[in-house]
Amino acid sequence: MSFHWFRTVFWLIPTIAVYTLVLGTASLASSLFDRRGHFAHRCARAWSRLILATTGVDVTVHGLDRIAPGTTYVFVANHQSIYDIPVLFWSVPFQLRIIAKDSLGRFPVLGPHLKRTGHLLVDRSRPDRAGIVNWASQLTANGLSLIVFPEGTRSRDGAIGKFKGGSFMLAMQAGLPLVPISVVGSRHVMRKGELTTRPGQVSVILHDPIETVASPEPSAAQIRELADRVREVIRPAVEAEVHG
Repeated sequence: MSFHWFRTVFWLIPTIAVYTLVLGTASLASSLFDRRGHFAHRCARAWSRLILATTGVDVTVHGLDRIAPGTTYVFVANHQSIYDIPVLFWSVPFQLRIIAKDSLGRFPVLGPHLKRTGHLLVDRSRPDRAGIVNWASQLTANGLSLIVFPEGTRSRDGAIGKFKGGSFMLAMQAGLPLVPISVVGSRHVMRKGELTTRPGQVSVILHDPIETVASPEPSAAQIRELADRVREVIRPAVEAEVHG
């Protein structure tokens, strides 16, 4: 067992547990009064920053000048590591929300909290399409944006997998602009299937937004074309590091 394994198990995990307890409690309490979830998101950003600092992860962000403050976006990123979540929540200064499995809603405290603060819980076997579109349409009204990982799982070797179409269909139905994000280097911090974490350098590259036109029923071909287009924007920067 390496130094980094002992560091992870006996220092990072207990320390992050304390961060989670303190900021999670503050987030839960705030959601009883702030139904938009803005303060809860600030807790999530603080939690993310503490995790990155404690782990020794230095994040460089490129392209923030390409996006307009106050605009509702669907941020689309590749997925290399569990650390992608704190990396993006800290690096992207927008009120971010996620789409999560409906099973999380069955947890007594977590489920109601996620719903109150603007996150979407979806039964993937029987998705409520009308409810999803209605939720997406409320993002703009509430000053929120969405962050998605369309690969659906983390990459073991850093190579980008095929993008699933669900989040792209949602963006097209709501007419929301997409912002492709290349996350580079997070796989070296914590690889899929490993408990060990290591300090590292991560680059986050925000590309130019891709506009969509609201369409109640985009075709499968249109969804696939958009998903592939976004993937091709993200891919070069990621694969340059993988093969470099």
